[in-house]
Amino acid sequence: MRIENSFIPVRGVGPQTERNLWASGVTHWDAFDPSLVGGKTADRIESYVAEAAEHLDDGNSHFFDDSFPSGERWRLYENFRDETCFFDIETTGLSPERDEVTTVSFYQGGETTTLVSGDTLTADALREQFVDAKLIATFNGARFDVPFLETSFDLSVDVPHIDLMYPCKKLDLTGGLKQIEQDVGIDRDRPDISGRDAVRLWREYERGDDDALDTLVSYNREDTVNLERLMETVTGRLHERVCDGLDTDFA
Repeated sequence: MRIENSFIPVRGVGPQTERNLWASGVTHWDAFDPSLVGGKTADRIESYVAEAAEHLDDGNSHFFDDSFPSGERWRLYENFRDETCFFDIETTGLSPERDEVTTVSFYQGGETTTLVSGDTLTADALREQFVDAKLIATFNGARFDVPFLETSFDLSVDVPHIDLMYPCKKLDLTGGLKQIEQDVGIDRDRPDISGRDAVRLWREYERGDDDALDTLVSYNREDTVNLERLMETVTGRLHERVCDGLDTDFA
């Protein structure tokens, strides 16, 4: 599902109207036929498509983040796949006022970068990781990772955000990231570590155990890379759900 397959951002177009358009063969903005809807709705669709096409050409993900319903923003991923920055943080606790970020791993364009507290993890380094991103993707990052970073480093992460916890819930996939990975068939090479283990590993590193840091970073990186696999799975299943029963081509 791509942005230009979608009519749901248009005021007055709900899921059923969008499905009716798809069922009539209108699966792309270029195929829109005004006669299939009322006059006012047709005008709004044509106006939106004209404006949105320019923003899409410009790579302006913010426009679509604002115009798509929150529950449908997963549709932005296909268009901005190569410019999506997946990231995950490890901390010494749950409070950004009392606890610290220990490691942050980023995965974008097949490359993984990990920033470590006391070494490479700085506000400027974080900003650099986000600067070219059109989307960011996390799991529970809207409530945890993003506000924790913003509070801890006095920065603003102003990038459209897909928090995968919510698309997962639309598919009745609940629980933590590791549980959902198991439920959708994403395998890991080794047992999971808990948040408590992550704190323990960091404390061991502070006492001089470099192997503990290597282990922590390895798990943090695996969490981050697996977010891409989860995104692919979830957006694919959501596409199948919204198109269920339709014999249409969304190329």
